[in-house]
Amino acid sequence: MGKRLPSILTSYNTIRVGHSCRSIQIVHNTADLSAKLKDQPESIIIGGGSNILIINDLEQPVLIINNKGIEIIDEDETSVLVQIAAGEIWHEFVLWCLEHNLGGVENLSLIPGKCGAAPIQNIGAYGVEISDVLREVRVIDRASLEQRVIKAEDCALEYRNSIFKHELKNKVVITHIVLKLSKPDHHKLRLSYGAIQQELSSLESKEITIQDISRAVVKIRQTKLPDPSDLPNVGSFFKNPIIENCIYDKLVVRHPDMPSYPVDEKRVKIPAGWLIDKSGLKGYRIGDVGIHVSQALVIVNHGTTDGLEILRFSQFIQREVERTYGIHISPEVNILT
Repeated sequence: MGKRLPSILTSYNTIRVGHSCRSIQIVHNTADLSAKLKDQPESIIIGGGSNILIINDLEQPVLIINNKGIEIIDEDETSVLVQIAAGEIWHEFVLWCLEHNLGGVENLSLIPGKCGAAPIQNIGAYGVEISDVLREVRVIDRASLEQRVIKAEDCALEYRNSIFKHELKNKVVITHIVLKLSKPDHHKLRLSYGAIQQELSSLESKEITIQDISRAVVKIRQTKLPDPSDLPNVGSFFKNPIIENCIYDKLVVRHPDMPSYPVDEKRVKIPAGWLIDKSGLKGYRIGDVGIHVSQALVIVNHGTTDGLEILRFSQFIQREVERTYGIHISPEVNILT
């Protein structure tokens, strides 16, 4: 059964706000999760707490998903299907893949959080998204308590978006994900991201491996992003905005150094970190909340226990970017109220 804990949530969110809830219980298996949802259908589900911002005390109980297990459930000559419990730490799973020489997630090394959150966000980094390898998401329906399998093609996976943020939000709880990973001699290395190329440049004399890519990504992320255990944060707070080409063409006349990345024939993606930085906000601070001095996408907590203070600071950043560039940036973080 789930263990009942003190109802202060500071230890269960990486930006370390200190709001309370009715109760906190850690859930270790699917049967226990079903029982808790039956008894407390209004429960709020939290995984690793690395992509949430709690802005007030919660009246509901909170369930912390902590089920474990990694299992190869099928394979052929070139690939394997791996089922991963939602409560597994994502980076620990990546390390398991590297140990077994299974490819596909090495570019996603050191992303914080648990595996169950990966399809919700369609996590991505350095040219790879989980949508590239996701095959199934296994869930419990909160109304019927039945277990369901949702195919990847039915998850509406887009940039930092999925069906779990919209039609299925608060309607299902993810228990497992199934990924298709490549076997040795069949890896498709993703090396196009500039920072990875630069980091691997000294290895050109030998064959690059998925382990090399992971080490490069870890080094890049550790250089760019603050460790939440040292400086509380939720990683990238904002999504990179996607705008129409015609809007970008007008902006680049006034801001010729504005970077962009094509999304499709009609739209481009603008780095939100660049917009925040060029708005003069990198390192900016109000009270106990600020933008990180080295990475403008990251809002850091210098000591507040109030999530509402962080939300208001993020809204200030949004207004300043929109005032400067006419571009709205949206939070990537899931705001719990």
